[in-house]
Amino acid sequence: MTANQLRKKFIDFLVTHGHKIIKSSSLIPENDPTVLFTTAGMHPLVPFLLGEHHPAGIRLVNIQKCIRTNDIEEVGDDIHNTFFEMLGYWSLGDYWKKESIHITFDFYTKIIGFKKQNIHVTVFGGDQDVPFDKESYNTWEQEIGISKERIHKYSKSENWWGPAGNTGPCGPCTEMFLDTGAKACGTKCAPSCTCGKFVEIGNNVFMEYNKKADGSFEPLVQKNVDVGLGFERILAFTQKKSNIYKTELFIPLIQYLVKNCHNFDEKGARIISDHIKASAFIIADGIIPSNIDQGYILRRLLRRIIRYANLMEIKNNTYLDDLIDIIIKIYQDVYPEINQPKLIKDIIAKEAKKFEHALAQGQKEFAKIANNLKNKNIDMISGELIFKLYESYGFPIELTEELAKEENLEVDKDGFIKSFEAHQLLSRAGAEKKFSGGLADNSQIVTGYHTATHLLHAALRKILGEHVMQKGSNITAERMRFDFIHSKPMTPEEIKQVEKLVNQKIKENLPVTVNEMDLKDAKVSGALGFFESKYGKIVKVYTIGKSDCEYFSKEICGGPHVKNTSELGHFKIISEKSSSAGIRRIKAILE
Repeated sequence: MTANQLRKKFIDFLVTHGHKIIKSSSLIPENDPTVLFTTAGMHPLVPFLLGEHHPAGIRLVNIQKCIRTNDIEEVGDDIHNTFFEMLGYWSLGDYWKKESIHITFDFYTKIIGFKKQNIHVTVFGGDQDVPFDKESYNTWEQEIGISKERIHKYSKSENWWGPAGNTGPCGPCTEMFLDTGAKACGTKCAPSCTCGKFVEIGNNVFMEYNKKADGSFEPLVQKNVDVGLGFERILAFTQKKSNIYKTELFIPLIQYLVKNCHNFDEKGARIISDHIKASAFIIADGIIPSNIDQGYILRRLLRRIIRYANLMEIKNNTYLDDLIDIIIKIYQDVYPEINQPKLIKDIIAKEAKKFEHALAQGQKEFAKIANNLKNKNIDMISGELIFKLYESYGFPIELTEELAKEENLEVDKDGFIKSFEAHQLLSRAGAEKKFSGGLADNSQIVTGYHTATHLLHAALRKILGEHVMQKGSNITAERMRFDFIHSKPMTPEEIKQVEKLVNQKIKENLPVTVNEMDLKDAKVSGALGFFESKYGKIVKVYTIGKSDCEYFSKEICGGPHVKNTSELGHFKIISEKSSSAGIRRIKAILE
């Protein structure tokens, strides 16, 4: 079946089981500092997994576009992508393990035709904290009929989800794998192997427990089911393709590179195809290249594209634009936001020019290094210097090796690898520290900051003008960050006025109320909402004020929020600066 047919069959099947369709969210998480990108369909649903009521109900389904960068070095093999789609469905306190397993298994076998004898499953085997997931095991064996030798018990490292931070919702999962028919790597070859014989195609997470600060686990009041199935992998299997790059999601990109490269390389073509796709979607969702956060990932992807294009000796200097046109053609009917060719091409062209400049600067630096080594009668470039060229100038090691050869110098490749791996460890440690708060941080202070963004938004529109529109926000337990449209820096007086107005509304003890209504009715009622591509037909409208007619703020939002502004404390703006062209950024705290 085609990609569109698979998408439709999945959605239609879940609808017959009472699930309501929700839209794919942005790749850029809203109010979630724990991840740079939306890495799974559950991220935008965190408030509802924690107990907030979802306007669409308690059974939900969607196809979520995702970005994962932890596997970036694996891209180019048969199964890994940076950008991918996730088939997802959820039960928010409704059905539980048995029904979830039956739904997933029926989709695989009855809808897309996978053979039961080719399916292996894994379940949580239990430990000193949490018991063995007997219900999942028995469902697979006694009700589905999977033989015992194809049901594998694993520890938390393999079959447990969460919490995303130190505390919060978590629980066992049961994963499904297809046996590819490849030769076993040994007598103990199983789904936990990385030999390629078994490929994971789906994961049913059962959010059953809450991990507390003392490390103990208590049962959740609302138990949720979160199911994610890998779209690209399933598509490849349904089409009997040996890898994801042989489906219609990649073939046009690969074929273009075959025709336009003097030195075509399969892995390089896969990397370029994956990275240009991810870059296009990231840009379409509002990110530009930079040296921090999402912008850094985008810059890294684009520079890897150019690196591999150079290695493959691409003939056509319009290849970046041409590849973007192909991507838009593949995806515009599914994700209309990707249809922004001028914006995407312009941003990529600017970054490509910067990278060319960096390479030129790197060549000058290399010349200095080479001359210095020769003067000291040293004939090898150290790993540290090679890494400096890589990190500071984007110099691929292959280019360093080529230039070194011309200068009759050796390169310490092993030393470079050690420096590179040490850098990766530091980066991971930094990311873990930065995002340690966790998706589950639904604390009073974080909830307060959610409400404070609404007060700030309304105050900015009153002080600066109604041209002000929210462009994004980010909340941690320490502070709030709010991006908005405004063409010039705020004056000190304007900052004071905004602060004063927000604190005035906090002191007025205004109630915060919520109503669910049709999106059109929400707009007619005066509710602000600038992210319409994210909204479903029924939305939540939060009103801050004495009544529906007499209010200070009314916005479409998923929540959560405090019940009264008196809960917020004192609001203080700690910085106001440019975020990007025409966008200002405020950081503020509640004291």
